Amino acid sequence: MRERDPEDMTLLDPAPAPASASASPRPGIGLEELRSHFTVRPGYLAACMVGVPPRETVEALTADLADWGTGHRNPAVYGEAVERARVAFGRLCGVPASSIAVGSQVAAFTTLIAESLPDGAEVLVVDGDFSSMVFPFTVQEQLGRLSVRCVPLGELAMSIRPTTDLVAFSLVQSASGEVADADAIVAAAAAAGAATYVDTTQAVGWLPVDAARFDATVCHAYKWLCSPRGTAFLTLGDEFSRRLVPISANWYGGDDVWGSCYAPGMHLAASARRFDVSPAWQAWLGTAPALELFASADLEQVRAHCAGLADDLRRRLGLSPTGSAIVTWPDADGSAIAALTAAGIAASARAGRCRVAFHLWNDLADVDRVTAALGL
Repeated sequence: MRERDPEDMTLLDPAPAPASASASPRPGIGLEELRSHFTVRPGYLAACMVGVPPRETVEALTADLADWGTGHRNPAVYGEAVERARVAFGRLCGVPASSIAVGSQVAAFTTLIAESLPDGAEVLVVDGDFSSMVFPFTVQEQLGRLSVRCVPLGELAMSIRPTTDLVAFSLVQSASGEVADADAIVAAAAAAGAATYVDTTQAVGWLPVDAARFDATVCHAYKWLCSPRGTAFLTLGDEFSRRLVPISANWYGGDDVWGSCYAPGMHLAASARRFDVSPAWQAWLGTAPALELFASADLEQVRAHCAGLADDLRRRLGLSPTGSAIVTWPDADGSAIAALTAAGIAASARAGRCRVAFHLWNDLADVDRVTAALGL
């Protein structure tokens, strides 16, 4: 086992970054300062399922509940929070705020893209990917509009062909934690003239991500970005955005938001805001401070910390290091997840596998807790 750093309990000599983490490291607040904003119980290894909010998010939601309870709340306050979050997400992923649409769910944005594809388009998806990245395309295939091919993640790049119109995949797989070879996929898609649509929900927050590399990305912020559930982002390249139809057009996508409340005149924003979905107000008050915190952080330090802990656990389990913050292993009978739960460890079970995730608040003691619970 690697020796400990007594100052921050981070593994020394962390695993190298996966090839898909190609965003340039951004200077920012260090890991220890970032950790000081969180109060998370020992053994919480479920950021891949539900993140834990920073202190600022808890304070913002608590204050809003008090104001709302006494009737002192101006809706404009929520709109300001949405824009703060939009700008912060842009800083996180290297795209301008004008290229970002806000919504509530990954599936809704995937449906927007699926319904905007021309009849007869071919979509390439990943076997075992999260259903919100696949089902909207499958529905369109059942309607006779699209052709959908499904292949293993490791075969995705080599399966792109000249007839492929869109390649849709998660950068980090939910069920397995596998990190996609984005370099190979992007290169193959470019060579074939195919567009790329990438779910970064299991990546942004621990893995530096450059969303500008892809034609479109989608991210729900309630996992690694430690925000309330119900806040999601869609980033769009200029050329790809012109192919999309605002099928969920609503007042919030208007060029003048508060001037767009009543029909019939429709004047949508020229930016990606035309694809906005009317926001769940309170959730955005909690999302804005969380994203501003992550946008100010040195995510390369976060990646090294999370991947280092995860790879140490893999070695103890007899698995090869992968550089992913998510660790999974076969657990068909559920004995592993039962043992972790009995030991007070927050973990999850997905697709017949036991799953744990290491975020910024975890340390080597959590690795020890897992191995002790499993009797290793």
